[in-house]
Amino acid sequence: MKNEHGFTLIEMMIVLVVISILLIVTIPNITKHNSKINDTGCEALTKMVQAEVQSYYMEHNEYPESTTDLEEESYITADQQKCTNGKELIITNGVVSTSGTENP
Repeated sequence: MKNEHGFTLIEMMIVLVVISILLIVTIPNITKHNSKINDTGCEALTKMVQAEVQSYYMEHNEYPESTTDLEEESYITADQQKCTNGKELIITNGVVSTSGTENP
C-alpha cells in the first residue's frame, strides 16, 4: 500500500468538534453584550447631537424644537434621529435625551 499524505476522517471530525465547541461558547457571549453595545452607541449619538444643538444655538440664538430642525439645517442626517436600539432622540429646552419607548 502506498503512503498517501492527507487527513483521515477521524482527524477531520476532531477538528470540526473543536470548532463547534468554540462557536457554542463564543456566540452566546456576543449576543449577551449586544444590548450593552447598542446602549453605548446610543449614548455616543446623544452626546454628538447635543453638540449639534449647541452649534445650532450659537448660530440661531435659540434651541431647536426637535431633531427635525437640526436635519433641515443639515446639522444631522435622518438616520441620526434614532439610536440603533430603536429609541428616538428628543430635544427639550436644548437638552437631548432618548425616548422611553423602543421602536424596532
